[in-house]
Amino acid sequence: MPNNTINYASRWQPELLEVMTQNALCGPFVTTNVRWLDAKTFHFTQMSVSGYKNHSRDGGWNRGKITQTDKSFTVSHDRDVEFLIDKADVDESNAAASVKNISKVFEQTQAAPEADALFFSKTAAVAKGEDDYHTETAAANYTADTVFAKLKGILATGKLRRYRARGALIMYVSSAVMNALEQAPELTHTIELTRVADGGVGVETRITELDGVPVMEVVDDEVFYDAFNFAGAAGGFAPAAGAHKINVLVASPLTTKLVPKISSIYFFAPGAHPQGDGYLYQNRALSDVFTFPNGKDGKIDSVFVDTDTAAVD
Repeated sequence: MPNNTINYASRWQPELLEVMTQNALCGPFVTTNVRWLDAKTFHFTQMSVSGYKNHSRDGGWNRGKITQTDKSFTVSHDRDVEFLIDKADVDESNAAASVKNISKVFEQTQAAPEADALFFSKTAAVAKGEDDYHTETAAANYTADTVFAKLKGILATGKLRRYRARGALIMYVSSAVMNALEQAPELTHTIELTRVADGGVGVETRITELDGVPVMEVVDDEVFYDAFNFAGAAGGFAPAAGAHKINVLVASPLTTKLVPKISSIYFFAPGAHPQGDGYLYQNRALSDVFTFPNGKDGKIDSVFVDTDTAAVD
């Protein structure tokens, strides 16, 4: 019989993270390849080097400079939930399968959409903090006649061209923008309904390509805002007051990372807790989104966001 000494997160974490990756549009940005310093903090070393100087034939070398900054990052999106499952609804001979099924349904219907909302909003916030990497456009201004040029212009912004040339950019667009793009006369690539994840499991969405950059539709517009309230009384998340719907968001998986850490999943048998005659399921998760600076001049130059001009009431 399961008891409170078993942390199911450690047993199923890779599989549950795979479930989240396959059901979230932000899957390409999810990473577990971090070195944890403690329960919430991981380590990142940023290095930059100076460039060449003119060589003198009179002898000697030009001494360059190496700057290495050791930084630690702490995940702050700390969430939990518990469910009481009546004893009659759980097969006592296979209780472990019950907790696994609960976890999978929760990851698919709640955790994965919230991961998208967290990813889009925090990445948008970073872009809004950088000069020249954010704009506002009324959603109605994305038409079949204008959308192609607008998206091309976004991909030409600042240093995004550098990441585009390396095949390391992903562009997310709203359904309205994708609808306009589908009708744009300049578009030569087909727009197909496909899955984000491999293996036949994932989120179905429309996807195409522009200048070598995947363009992915965010079908669930509830996750595509630049700010969310994660503290609602009913749980889950909702667009924050004053938030703007995102039209276009661009990011690079090289520099933007969603770091999930499922820290604990517990399943208490009846009699092992004081909350009623049933099995008690508890899930606590830590996660966060980080955009790292480039290795050339220590600046953030790999994200861009264009939001609607209208704000949420």
